[in-house]
Amino acid sequence: MKKIMILSGAGLSAESGIHTFRDHDGLWENHDVMKVCSTQGWIEDHKYVTRFYNERRRDLEFKEPNPAHKVLAQLEYDYRGRIIHLTQNIDNLMEKAGAKDVIHLHGTLTDLRCEACTETFNVGYAPQEGNEHCPHCGNTRVRHNVVMFGEAAPEYSHIQEAIRHSTLFIAIGTSGTVIDIVPIAKEFKHSILIDPKRQETANKFAPHTYIDEYFEHFIQKKAGEAMDEMMAIIKDHMDNRL
Repeated sequence: MKKIMILSGAGLSAESGIHTFRDHDGLWENHDVMKVCSTQGWIEDHKYVTRFYNERRRDLEFKEPNPAHKVLAQLEYDYRGRIIHLTQNIDNLMEKAGAKDVIHLHGTLTDLRCEACTETFNVGYAPQEGNEHCPHCGNTRVRHNVVMFGEAAPEYSHIQEAIRHSTLFIAIGTSGTVIDIVPIAKEFKHSILIDPKRQETANKFAPHTYIDEYFEHFIQKKAGEAMDEMMAIIKDHMDNRL
């Protein structure tokens, strides 16, 4: 059975008004990444980091899915059990669009995590006040449910599993900076890259200069603008014409 592996990044949600971290006017332009997104920063100033994620959570409440989210949610419905969507995004816009099976590689903004029992629980868009108790074990050692630099990302184990079981790889809105998508693309005969920009490879000694050179199809558009072209390729692939 043919299956599709999707890896999405910040570019998927950018059209919904969610700032990416690295682009111009991105979140990291106004914050020291090592203070808000690292274990070191968390140890040094819990309150500062908590405030940062409270602001992100509050901002997310008023964001809505864009056309790309809606198409991908419908894709999951149309090919139930045959879409493996791994996202680097911590927002819930795919879920707002109706998706049920998205794997969040870096955590979820609308959840908190207990450092004692490691279980998570939903808080929606409410701020973390610092007096929360874990509903699973009662502990008060509770934090944001976002993977920070300096700690393991347990959900990464799904990446290799998705590669093994998929026949088409689609990368949407990711520059390949956090997760190198070139080695993944090399594993596939059929692949699609969606990105409005040509991104250079991280490996200066790679045979090709640009990431898109490792993909079968390169749709050089924003995510929302690329959906019709992407769906045509998917239909050909899933209907055995590729």
